[in-house]
Amino acid sequence: MTVSPFPTHRWRFFRAGSLDQVKFETAADFTELGSLDLKLWVALSCPTRGVDLDPITLDLIDTDKDGRIRAPELLAAVRWATERLRDPGELQFGLDRLPLESINDRTADGQALLASATRVLANLGKSSAGFITPDDTRDTARILARTNFNGDGIISIDASDQEEIRRLIGEVMDTVGPVLDANGNPGVNRDTLVAFYRDLAAFDQWWLKGEEVSREGAAVLPLGDQTPSGFEAFAAVKTKINDYFNRCRLAAYDDRACEHLKRPQSEYVTLASRDLSSIGAEIEALPLQTIGPEAILDLETALNPAWSERIATFRQRVVAPLLGKDKDSLTVAEWNGIALRFHAYENWVTRKKGSSVEKLGIDRIRSLLRGNGREEVGRLVDRDAELAPEAAGIGDVNKLVHYYRDLARLLRNFVSFQDFYNPTTLATFQAGTLYLDQRGCNLCVEVADPTKHSILGSLSRMYIAYCDLHRPNAEIKKIAACFTQGDSDYLMVGRNGIFFDRRGLDWDAHITKVVEFPISVRQAFFLPYKKLVRFIEDQVAKRAAAAQAEADAKLEATASAQPGDLTSAVTKPKKIDVGTVAALGVAISGFVSVLTAIIGGILGLQLWQIPVAVVGVLLAISGPSMLIAWLKLRQRTLGPILDANGWAINGRIKVNVPLATRLTDAKRLPPNASRQITDPYQRRSRWPLFWAGLILLAMTGYGFFAYQTRHWPFFRAEAVTNPAAETVGTEGPKVE
Repeated sequence: MTVSPFPTHRWRFFRAGSLDQVKFETAADFTELGSLDLKLWVALSCPTRGVDLDPITLDLIDTDKDGRIRAPELLAAVRWATERLRDPGELQFGLDRLPLESINDRTADGQALLASATRVLANLGKSSAGFITPDDTRDTARILARTNFNGDGIISIDASDQEEIRRLIGEVMDTVGPVLDANGNPGVNRDTLVAFYRDLAAFDQWWLKGEEVSREGAAVLPLGDQTPSGFEAFAAVKTKINDYFNRCRLAAYDDRACEHLKRPQSEYVTLASRDLSSIGAEIEALPLQTIGPEAILDLETALNPAWSERIATFRQRVVAPLLGKDKDSLTVAEWNGIALRFHAYENWVTRKKGSSVEKLGIDRIRSLLRGNGREEVGRLVDRDAELAPEAAGIGDVNKLVHYYRDLARLLRNFVSFQDFYNPTTLATFQAGTLYLDQRGCNLCVEVADPTKHSILGSLSRMYIAYCDLHRPNAEIKKIAACFTQGDSDYLMVGRNGIFFDRRGLDWDAHITKVVEFPISVRQAFFLPYKKLVRFIEDQVAKRAAAAQAEADAKLEATASAQPGDLTSAVTKPKKIDVGTVAALGVAISGFVSVLTAIIGGILGLQLWQIPVAVVGVLLAISGPSMLIAWLKLRQRTLGPILDANGWAINGRIKVNVPLATRLTDAKRLPPNASRQITDPYQRRSRWPLFWAGLILLAMTGYGFFAYQTRHWPFFRAEAVTNPAAETVGTEGPKVE
């Protein structure tokens, strides 16, 4: 795509999220979109699914049907729509009804489109309506429901009132196969009609050759019309009967071979030990009948049970018509005679053509070839095909009404992200709102595979909770919810919430995976203290668990000891470990010393310096955590979230603090609401009293120490000293 180096259109941009984005406000903004540099587009491609836009519109734009909309396809759609509208600026309103007067009838395409729109409304009984909607054009079958001809060149049985033509159409579909028309009904087209009559002619020529061979004296059809079914029964037993007679001929040649031609007795012993509830391949492989030199096949008794049904069918269809109904056995000569009578048919049937129409019978086939049904059906197909321009016009009307409604919204979520930064609208990629942990998370996107999505999504530097969604009808979806306000103390795998999609349907939500990043600076401020409390709780829990385990072990040892060993089982109380006491003393004294030094230093300051010192202490503790969180929060961006979903994001879509507070709503009481502060079920903690007492004790100790050493700031007045004492103290005692 090339951009003119001298653009004539004056674009208007707005800045949001540190990103310059173009506005779509005038007709020229749409007609001149091709001159806008692609580097100024926020996105360059997006998927056709997982976005809140009509899939029909997206599929119409996706001309190569690869499931993605790219910049050239979007430009082609905008160019096509603007050429067919009187005022392309109307696209910005996104109306769901297209006024007929808005269609540009000054061009040939516009005139054809207007005529098709008028015809659509007439077919729907809405001729007086001055506008057309996507619902009017969505169902092409409903538009053409008043006629059996819809322009696709396919006709169904209902296309004719003549019974013979209806029967012919049904036979074409039954033999060659049906094709579906635009209404979804089975029918025939020109290709299936030609293929049907080609098979008719081929089968007739093949049958004619069989009749010619028959006139020469070799009966191709020894059983007449029943020859195909008889040959099928003959072919099913041909190999097995040949095997039987060949074994018998060898037995007659040498009686020593008779026992060997029979299966050995060991095979029957093996079969006897198996489950014979069903006849398997082992029994089917046994000879057809007992082998003997007489070579006579009994068709009634002593047959291999695996072949009895096939022999009975062969006797009924072949032996009875050729040799008589009372014939119950076969000799070698009789069997060879039957095989010879089928030899001509076997050679003829291998060259069969047009087998798809064989079930119609030769009489019906020749009747169809002599009749004029082909011409009648062909005229119906041509009549339907003549309406192809009308059907194509309906497709263009459908495309225009969808573009008229959705194209501008797609541009505001593709070329720019105006809807995303607008406080009153949601972007097309926002799937809905997740309510969990007293927050409403609005930045939720559908994902196919959370594991794959999290690899790229983690680069967004946002806290992401991947959730499985379930509906009562067993429908399942997956989303990635970005939490941008509050804390993550109670966001963990396994928590449940509720999700409302864009249609207002509620889903049960279950967190399955989280990608952890700082959510707010406020959370980072309390993080060191929470870690300290968590560390203390863990140490206390570990110590309590160890003591409990030691007590349980002693109790088990005492219970399992013999009565005479009770004295030895009772252990003497362990003396206090001096090292433990010393360690505890050092720890406590160190803590008190640090606390005393901090409090003393603060109290040693002037009154206005005390708040500054307190803030400094808090910043010294929480400052590093807050600084790290602030740096990471500055890096939050939406791009990787969408890139992992198949988008091609071109701009750096930052998520700053003001935007983050809009993307995740914290709980707030309704306006003018009242609240009772006292909670009758809240137990007052004694920890504040403990800490207050500890601080008071430290302050008292420091005060006593300061008073004795004159380091207390209020006792820093110069004391009256004894000059003599100072002299003595300086020079020392005199020595006489």
